[in-house]
Amino acid sequence: MIPVLDVGASYSEIAAEVDAAVKGVLSSGWYIGGEAVETFEREFAAYCGAAHGVGTGNGLEALALSLRALAVGKGDEVIVPANTYIATWLAVSMVGAVPVSVEPDPATHCIDPARIEAAITPRTRCIMPVHLYGHPCAMEAIMRIARAHNLLVVEDAAQAHGAAWQGEKIGRHGDAVAWSFYPTKNLGAFGDAGAVTTDNADVANRIRLLRNYGSRDKNVHEVKGFNSRLDPVQAAILSVKLRHLDAWQRRRQVIADLYADGFTGLNSAIAPATAPGATHAWHLYVMRFDRRDEVAASLNSQGVASAVHYPTPPFRQAAYPEFAADALHWPLSDEIARTVLSIPMGPHLSTDDAGRVIDAVHRAVGG
Repeated sequence: MIPVLDVGASYSEIAAEVDAAVKGVLSSGWYIGGEAVETFEREFAAYCGAAHGVGTGNGLEALALSLRALAVGKGDEVIVPANTYIATWLAVSMVGAVPVSVEPDPATHCIDPARIEAAITPRTRCIMPVHLYGHPCAMEAIMRIARAHNLLVVEDAAQAHGAAWQGEKIGRHGDAVAWSFYPTKNLGAFGDAGAVTTDNADVANRIRLLRNYGSRDKNVHEVKGFNSRLDPVQAAILSVKLRHLDAWQRRRQVIADLYADGFTGLNSAIAPATAPGATHAWHLYVMRFDRRDEVAASLNSQGVASAVHYPTPPFRQAAYPEFAADALHWPLSDEIARTVLSIPMGPHLSTDDAGRVIDAVHRAVGG
C-alpha cells in the first residue's frame, strides 16, 4: 500500500542527526526551555524572514496565544475561512471571540479576499487566513483590506512551511503567524509542537509571557497565563529537520509536477491549481472527484491510500450548533467537503510510486 504520507521516512533518512540532537538535550539536564528551544526559535524565524520566533506547545495554542497577545477577545469578530480544519475556529472560540465564516476561492480553496470585505462589521477585529494544503493565501489583497479597515491579521500557517507569496516566505505578512509542527506537517516534530513568528517585538514578548503562566521571572505572575511551551527535545529535532526542509520541499514539487502532467485532461476530476505569485508547499495534494468515495475505494483496491481533508466543515460540526440554521450559506465549502480527496504526497514518495498513483487514479475514474 502506498501511504498518503510516509511519516517515519524522514527519521530513517536523518536518524543519526536526530539521535545526536536528542542525546544532546537529554545529557544537558535542561528539559524545559533552554538553548535548544531558543536556537530553534531563532533559526525558524530567520527561515521565515521574521524578526521573532516563539515556541508553543502546539499549533492550536499558537493561534489562541496570538489572538490573546493582540487583545482579541469577548465580543470581537474574527473572519475565518468556511473551508478549513476546525482548529482555526476553535482558537477564536478559546479567546471568547466569534468566528465569521467566509467562502473560499474555488481554485485554491483558500479564503477568497473578494468576499472578506462584505463580512466586515463594526465588531470585526481580525482576519485569520489559512494557507490551506500548503497553498499561500493572497496576502497582498488581504493585508490591503486589513489596513483599510484597521484590522489585525493572524495567519494560520499550520500547513505552509516553506510556502511563499510573491516571493516572500509565509511567516511575517500579518501581525502574527501561527505554526503547527504536528508529525505529519512538512516540518514535523515527533510529537506536538507549535510556534509563532512575527515582526512585532511586543507581540512576541506578550506570547512569551502568556505561554509561561504569565511569568517572566520565577514566582512573579504579571497576567493570567497558560502553560504552552515548546519541548526542548522537539525543538532539537525540529532544528535538525529544518536543515533538510528546502530539499524536501523540492522533492514535493517534483511529485506535484509529475501529477500535474499525469492528470492533464483527466475526466471527472479536478487537480489542484497554483495561483500566480504563489509558491505552494504541497503539504497535501488535494483533488476533487464527483464520485469521491467510489474513487477512494478503487484506489484502495489498487494499493493506493487516500484521505479526506476535510469531510465536515466547521459550520456543520456539533461543536458549533449556532451555525446550523445558516449552514446553507456556504455551499462552495459544502461542495468542496463532498468532493475532495488527498492522494499520496511527500518528500519520500518515489517517482515510480507517483507513477503508480497516476495510473491508479486514471483507472478509478475510467479516463
